[in-house]
Amino acid sequence: MISSGDLVTRKSYKHDIIFRVKTETGQLLKLMGEHVRLEADAPLDDLEKVTGAEYHRRKSEVDKKEAYSYRLFRQDYRLLKEKREAEAGSGYTKAKETNYFQIPPRILHIDGDPLFLKKCIALYEQLGLQVHGQYLHEKEMPNQVLPLIEKVHPEIVVLTGHDSYSKAKGTVRELESYRHSKYFVEAVRNIRRKYPNFDQLVLFAGACQSHFESIIRAGANFASSPARVNIHAIDPVYVAARVAYTSFMDHINIWEVIRNTVSGEDGLGGIETKGLLRIGMPYTENQTEEENKEET
Repeated sequence: MISSGDLVTRKSYKHDIIFRVKTETGQLLKLMGEHVRLEADAPLDDLEKVTGAEYHRRKSEVDKKEAYSYRLFRQDYRLLKEKREAEAGSGYTKAKETNYFQIPPRILHIDGDPLFLKKCIALYEQLGLQVHGQYLHEKEMPNQVLPLIEKVHPEIVVLTGHDSYSKAKGTVRELESYRHSKYFVEAVRNIRRKYPNFDQLVLFAGACQSHFESIIRAGANFASSPARVNIHAIDPVYVAARVAYTSFMDHINIWEVIRNTVSGEDGLGGIETKGLLRIGMPYTENQTEEENKEET
């Protein structure tokens, strides 16, 4: 017997994705991707429970991809740091004794999945970024996003969760063919009405198979999914992190952002955007005390 919380695969899709059963409505069950940001419905007789051995085998594959993306990001981060240090020390005689501090931007991450949100927050913290996480159902995002922005005052906003394209509802060009894309579009449009500057408030929006073109036209800097593919749970974090650790003096190379993600160019895209990191001098011991006060 399959019930809410069980891990399952779909026979009709050759068991390609592991889902977690969210709700049961008669013979039709609502499913959430366990590792990708995909939402789907399926009849009970199309589902098969996932064994523990199969789950751990697939999770191991996902973990390897995540670790690879993390290594790529850390390599890029080191290069960005070396560049900042060189620029900070270039105006001083003792360049080797560079003494600077950096102010990364605040991030507001709004997620339609509380489990994915928790995982993303842990990764932001691992990357040393200040983030405010908020769980909201995708349908609530258009109305709730502006009050949250006014409360948190972020420089980067991430709007993500679950989505999917349904051929039965129409063509890939029609926004109504998607489960949640219209809510991402509406939320982005609402933000841009009040915060029109693309380089002062950077937006990422979308999930698996989302209507990329509509989200970008609404005003997002980065979005998913150009090829209507599934995107990994943590991909939005790497996009935000690249913006956060690129100097506001530099433009972001879109390919360098995308290549750090698990999904790649089929899953993510964007427009030319400036970084948001600012550096200052000199760094003092008093600053450390003040930063600690702010964190507590």
